[in-house]
Amino acid sequence: MKLSLVLAAAALAFSSCNCFKQMAQHKDDVKLTCTPEVLELNNGVVAADINVTFPEQYFNKKAVLKVTPVLVFEGGELAAAPVYLQGSKVDDNYTVVGRDNVGTFSHHVEFPYDARMQLSELQLRAEIKCPKGKCKEFTLVNLNDGAIPTKKEAAVLAGDDEAAKKAIERAFGLTIAYGVNTLQNDIDYAAMMDPRANNYKKVTTEVSKADILYAINSSVVTKKAKKNADLDAFKANVDANLKNDRASQNIAVKGYASPDGPEKFNDKLSEARSNTGKKTVAELLKDAGLNIDAAAYGEDWEGFKELVEKSDIKDKALILQVLSLYSNSAQRESEIKNMATVFNELKEEILPQLRRSQVVNTTDIQGKTDEEILACIKNGQQLTVEEYLYAADKLAKTPAEQAAILGTASKKYNDARVYNNLGIAQAEQGDMKAALASFEKAAKLEATSEVNNNLVMANLAAGNTAEAAKYAKAADAEAKAAVAAAQGDYKNAASNLNGYNRAIAETMNHNYAAAKKAIANDNSADADYLRAVIATKEGNLNTAEAQLKSAVKKEPALAQKAQKDVNLRDLFANGFRL
Repeated sequence: MKLSLVLAAAALAFSSCNCFKQMAQHKDDVKLTCTPEVLELNNGVVAADINVTFPEQYFNKKAVLKVTPVLVFEGGELAAAPVYLQGSKVDDNYTVVGRDNVGTFSHHVEFPYDARMQLSELQLRAEIKCPKGKCKEFTLVNLNDGAIPTKKEAAVLAGDDEAAKKAIERAFGLTIAYGVNTLQNDIDYAAMMDPRANNYKKVTTEVSKADILYAINSSVVTKKAKKNADLDAFKANVDANLKNDRASQNIAVKGYASPDGPEKFNDKLSEARSNTGKKTVAELLKDAGLNIDAAAYGEDWEGFKELVEKSDIKDKALILQVLSLYSNSAQRESEIKNMATVFNELKEEILPQLRRSQVVNTTDIQGKTDEEILACIKNGQQLTVEEYLYAADKLAKTPAEQAAILGTASKKYNDARVYNNLGIAQAEQGDMKAALASFEKAAKLEATSEVNNNLVMANLAAGNTAEAAKYAKAADAEAKAAVAAAQGDYKNAASNLNGYNRAIAETMNHNYAAAKKAIANDNSADADYLRAVIATKEGNLNTAEAQLKSAVKKEPALAQKAQKDVNLRDLFANGFRL
């Protein structure tokens, strides 16, 4: 675009004041550029850099030019600060353009984003005057053909009809950029949010134990041994499980011997203890109708090691070292007995606890089935927090269903996981305000890495980029990349984003091959739409048409979006219609 052509026309139009004729002499050497020509949304702002290069001896010494960048969109417009340029003999404080300061003049403009700006134009509107000539007041000039307002137009501009005035001003404006590329808004922050896991189990296993202790070298169960084993409590647990139709119990008796005698003798002794232990338990549970398994395990070296580790024995590290050096039980026993002072402590504190038959009740408790959980939700019956979390994760079919389940759970349980996962469901529905509130509640209860990352994403989605950057300091690489993308730094963002979000960053980097690769296996409507955008940018309009049709078939709402998408401008200009 060459501003010189415009100003040359303006010079002819204003020949009556004779101060612009000089500018026409070097009309072909004045150049104007706008970067970017297709405007981009970045962090809630639409920005552009306007550059004008003036030739030497161009500007009339007595002339003043006022140029105002204006972003025009459906239903409104926003004006940036005007630029004033003056010749060297004008007695004002504007930027002087003359023989001594020729070159490039740059002007950066920014506009707060409005959704109506998707279909927009960035215009330059010019007003000119010669303070010492006949044109003493700024007069609007048409930057497309150099014309000045007719008497009728001048009357409108001086009147009170704002709509009519705006229409003339827009007609007189020179368009230097158009549209707003809003791909940054398409970043899927919800997809980068981290859920918290639930601990729901289809089957929960509970184990209760009781140790029946024996005298050295004995397998006789004494009354004292029964009492000390607290078998009544063991039986009470069995009886309670019998009343639970979801519980299945497995009773086992394991016989052991302490490792301070001959190995063969201890093998027989442990077997005898398993038998007497089984007999005792069978009598105890005679009305339970349960099978009782019994097995002998010989010398209990593992139990020995565990008790030594937990003990206060002074030389326990030495004992444990011996256990690690020898695999043969006879050698272990011999080496430990050689430590006379230590062995006495073992005889009194450790070995008596190993002369036992251990009674074990392994109970599997069946949790609610999926159908039962769903029925409870439908009927308003209360579930455990784990059941609510499981239902939202595995049984809900839509984000709305997830939010409903977790919303109910949040009223019953003050659990950080519930609020965290609720926030994700709300974000997937597009309610970022509610999502942010849920994540903040989760953070107050438990500040985990997941909720910190989610606070980054929720703040980005809500447009709070500065706040998101604070949380990103302690976040993972993906969260930091999301902040970079929200700030327009797509080069650094792309490498740590994945899938669809990486494809957006690569598209903004004009790396279309990498963008297509990132969504190669993504068959969603959004991915098809992005492929249509990429194909349009590559000039492959046939592919763009096919991909856009596929996207709209999967998600009809995308048709309305496409109509206003500047990235698809060339496709529609080529005659494509949905």
